[in-house]
Amino acid sequence: MKDRLTIVKVGGKIVEEPDTLAALLRDFASIDGFKLLVHGGGRSATKVAASLGVETKMIDGRRVTDAEMLRVVTMVYGGLVNKNIVAGLQGLGVDALGMTGADMNIIRSDRRPVKTVDYGFVGDVKEVNGEAIASLVRSGVVPVIAPLTHDGKGSLLNTNADTMAGETAKGLAEYFDVHLVFCFEKNGVLRDEKDDDSVIPEIDRASYAELKEQGIVSGGMIPKLDNAFDAIETGVSEVIITKASAIGNLALGTHLK
Repeated sequence: MKDRLTIVKVGGKIVEEPDTLAALLRDFASIDGFKLLVHGGGRSATKVAASLGVETKMIDGRRVTDAEMLRVVTMVYGGLVNKNIVAGLQGLGVDALGMTGADMNIIRSDRRPVKTVDYGFVGDVKEVNGEAIASLVRSGVVPVIAPLTHDGKGSLLNTNADTMAGETAKGLAEYFDVHLVFCFEKNGVLRDEKDDDSVIPEIDRASYAELKEQGIVSGGMIPKLDNAFDAIETGVSEVIITKASAIGNLALGTHLK
């Protein structure tokens, strides 16, 4: 029987504010068993970029990462945000290790090819070194992974944090009973987007198809759930979509199986 591993992905907004970060880290520290955290930090990157006179360019919600912006996101994601999280967890007795995909060669990407848009130094994950991450986790270390990967040729690449969490979960499914938690601004997937209490507690492939057909699940939620079910089909036991403040009680939220 495999040991349980809980992977939590949390957006930048939560980890960039002292109060919400402190609450998140307390809840994360209380999760039983092996665990791993993947984080964002986009708002901080935008703020630091502005202070340095570096223009932020977004296309369809995605950050264009030229050479100057790559320097900024490396400083912010791999430095400021990541190390604040690590220090906070150490203060709670959690032996955390801040990492990017380049560290120990844990996540390698290819630079996104130019089609209609050149996103610059943005990576699409190609390989996760599950064995290396698993060895750290089993030694008692809690990896805290920033949304940066590398191409194996000496370049860092800015990489979507949701994608990194999903790919890391798939890469570790061979070694652990993986439960992947996406922290979200809502209480879960909602039957009525205007009613925060209308959480759908469980969704499987069949009910997902029905929810899409009925228009209950639409827009940006579709790629999130598509990625979640892809992870499940690749060996991840469960994906949970819930509010960051609820990770201390993972019975809440929407469970995808």
